[in-house]
Amino acid sequence: MKKLLSILKRIDNKGYKAYKSIQDHYEHENYDLDIDYVQGDPFATPSKLRITIPKRKRYVYPEWLETTSRKIATEDAFGRIIGEAVTNEASFIKGSGKSGLILFDRPGQEILERSAVQITTQSIVICISVGLPANGRKINGKEAEKLFSQALPSIIRNSVYTLKDEAINQAIKLADQQDAVRQQMKENNWVAFLANGSILPRESGISNRPLKKAVPFQSPAENQVEIEIPHTDEPIKGMAVEKGISLIVGGGYHGKSTLLQAIERGVYSHVAGDGREFVLTDRNAVKIRAEDGRKVSGVNISPFINNLPHEQETTFFSTENASGSTSQAANVMEALEAGASTLLIDEDTSATNFMIRDHRMQLLVHQNKEPITPFIDKITQLRDELGVSTILVMGGSGDYFATADTVIRMENYIPANVTIDAKAIMQQYPLERETSLEGTFGKVRNRYFQQSSLQTNKGKRVKVQAKGRTHILMGKTDISFTDTEQLVDASQTRMIAEMIQHLDRKQGMNDIALCTLLDQIEERMDKQGLGSITAFPNQHPGDLARPRRFEIAAVLNRMRTAIIKQR
Repeated sequence: MKKLLSILKRIDNKGYKAYKSIQDHYEHENYDLDIDYVQGDPFATPSKLRITIPKRKRYVYPEWLETTSRKIATEDAFGRIIGEAVTNEASFIKGSGKSGLILFDRPGQEILERSAVQITTQSIVICISVGLPANGRKINGKEAEKLFSQALPSIIRNSVYTLKDEAINQAIKLADQQDAVRQQMKENNWVAFLANGSILPRESGISNRPLKKAVPFQSPAENQVEIEIPHTDEPIKGMAVEKGISLIVGGGYHGKSTLLQAIERGVYSHVAGDGREFVLTDRNAVKIRAEDGRKVSGVNISPFINNLPHEQETTFFSTENASGSTSQAANVMEALEAGASTLLIDEDTSATNFMIRDHRMQLLVHQNKEPITPFIDKITQLRDELGVSTILVMGGSGDYFATADTVIRMENYIPANVTIDAKAIMQQYPLERETSLEGTFGKVRNRYFQQSSLQTNKGKRVKVQAKGRTHILMGKTDISFTDTEQLVDASQTRMIAEMIQHLDRKQGMNDIALCTLLDQIEERMDKQGLGSITAFPNQHPGDLARPRRFEIAAVLNRMRTAIIKQR
């Protein structure tokens, strides 16, 4: 560190590019420091640092890393306190541009596998980005000395060295308990579990924190189960949602969509105090919605849509500007192609003509003049032929009662099992509408993205950059996926941007089916870590969080440059 401070004194007041000379490895009394990347000017992307704390300075117990869930929980616990220390660090470093800016990928309500903290039994590696201080475009060496000799040591001292082992043990206990619930879900064929006392509503549309004074969740007696979990003598009780077709019904503003939104986020584990710690969902559950205007490339939507005007092909359907019904059909088929085992659908974000055609409309517009086979005519085939469950919010059509295995009515945010009532209504008022005569669901076909789909060049440079949570700039093309609701963190988007660059470098996409490509990406992350996808895996990997295969596929499917072959 004396060497680093000496260099900073020497280059003080020189041109900003002289900062490149500090890119090296240094040793502090409490940690090692690697400066992996130095920004080109004070307004550019901040510089990237890795801080490595060896085992002798902060002991890591092997049991903290025994399972994948425990390791992620441990890294998350460190990440939260480091993020808090970065936020609390007083900004006393002066300069122009991003001078003195200290950035760390702080976790949110979901517990995600991240690259910001990487822990082994030998060390803790922390990735931080900083804005190197400048006056105009000249180096401010004195302020840089404060950054490295005061600010960074203070952050590490007030986080890594103050986090108590008991706090980590509590995080690990919660991870073990969540794993135990997921294991019971698997053994009992449940697609979701919601614990009694859970807080489902969020603070607002822009805050993912729990709503204060919300009505706690309470399972209907008919759906209540009891699960033994580790680290406590008290079993956990709550509502189990069984495989099959589940309807969520009720009046407006009574909590139908809130319940579904909690279930869709249950594919991720949540931090203690979130209120959704024990709202857990089949990890392969995918939210489906209509998405007017999206690009669709080579998707077999024929299970839902056929005989379009002008003889437009639907077994290999492509459009630059999908309608509500064609986009929702494509979203279903793409989810199935990627391996979805549960579909989550809210009528509020669905195309009406995709979901239902009632008896009177069938009388007016004959079936042979209607290209859409509505979802109601396919939902049981999804269950019986493909083993795919559906959880559906439906407030406008009782025709779905005929297909449902379970009907849950929400009233003042309290669920009640009304399956018997719904079936009785169907007996008293049988379906008038005709159902589709097709005997099978249809074929879910593999697609092959061609390598030329990845048009990553912008001029002579390769550029793929995440722009917030819902956009990626690939070369000159904007990839927009604003309606991909289970992508919950901008760091997941950065990870997908890195994946696109990885696939571009690797080449060889032409003969690999999308589902196989997703398998390969997941296997690489499992075995080699998130950083293995990046161009420089032994350096600061960037602020990355692991996305699910379904959100990776969603981004690829929305590339307007996509070129597809189908087999």
